Amino acid sequence: MQVTAIKTHKITEKDTDILAVLDRYLPKLKDGMVVAIASKIISITEGRVAPMTKKKDELVREESELYIPASENPYNINLTITRNMLAAGAGIDESNANGKYILWPRDPQSSANLIRKHLRAKHSIRDLGVIITDSRTTPMRWGVTGVVLGYSGFKPLKDYIGTPDIFGRAFQFEKLSIIDTLASAAILVTGEGNEQTPLAMISDVPLVSFVDHDPTPQELEDLAITIDMDLYGQFLKNANWRKGKRKK
Repeated sequence: MQVTAIKTHKITEKDTDILAVLDRYLPKLKDGMVVAIASKIISITEGRVAPMTKKKDELVREESELYIPASENPYNINLTITRNMLAAGAGIDESNANGKYILWPRDPQSSANLIRKHLRAKHSIRDLGVIITDSRTTPMRWGVTGVVLGYSGFKPLKDYIGTPDIFGRAFQFEKLSIIDTLASAAILVTGEGNEQTPLAMISDVPLVSFVDHDPTPQELEDLAITIDMDLYGQFLKNANWRKGKRKK
């Protein structure tokens, strides 16, 4: 697998068209590639930016379905559930934001679908994947890894359930997240600091099964796990959640 980061100019609120940004910087794409796009630059082009005169706690409540007050952890950061994801501060970021708050994209799934349709037509290719990436923390471990907010063009999971391991024992629960693994690979080369490389091209990708349609509502639903069925559900259900303003 090859992952290539792509440097751009500093994306600011003057940039209002993500497709124009992609057309400017992406080289000729080939069949079988996956394009990774940092969610932050999509948010900026959508105007999903708020001045720091607005209280971050208020933004968090607006952007989350459930939240735990920032005062209840040692880092003064809200823990939230939003868009069926556990996230710090509802994904609101202050880094590389030029003194403002950057929110998650309005609808990252629709953005992934739109971008894939545009790039397939522009580059005259059939098999193309698109992922909208962000970073996340892992409980009990320092450091962030990649996570996908929206994807299109390929199956998101490799399902091993019912298949035998090397000794013939059938897997009961194993599913590999293709999308989040690719997001981590992309973030490894694009970085989290001042690299100014919010785009990446991934080629020679193993285990990816391309499809010729956008993810269906059922496919997106099958990707999510409810709190009741989650392995960590007992912790999530017993946390001191407050109700946010965002609807599911």
